[in-house]
Order: sequence, then C-alpha cells, then structure tokens
Amino acid sequence: MQTIGAAKFKEQCLALLDQLDAEGLVVTKHGKPVARVLPYERRFAPLIGSLRDKMEIQGDILATCAHWNADAES
Repeated sequence: MQTIGAAKFKEQCLALLDQLDAEGLVVTKHGKPVARVLPYERRFAPLIGSLRDKMEIQGDILATCAHWNADAES
C-alpha cells in the first residue's frame, strides 16, 4: 500500500484520486498514519447499456394494439 504525507496529499489530491489502485493510499502526519483512502466499490452496474445483448425485441414496439377509427363521429 502506498504511503504519502498529508501536505503532499493536499497538493496532489485530485491526481492521486485518479491514479488510486485497489489497495488504496495511506495518508500520514509526522510519519504516523492518519487516514486511508480506498476506491469506492461499485455495487450496481450502470443502468444505461447494462442489458445490451441480453434482450431481444419481438414485434412492433411502437404499436399500442388499440383499435380505433379516427373518422367516426362520437
């Protein structure tokens, strides 16, 4: 696990978060660990595209299956 001082972490925080590996990062102050930064575990797959190649469209998906006569008077 990578270790970094708090001052250096403050300077490079955003870049360090972009490069964070599965083990995470230990932040130290005066050589003593004060925090551990771990990547957030995604528990759910993103909704968009998650069912790609798992579904098959059958029939006309735009049809309402309702029969009506637009020319009829009420």
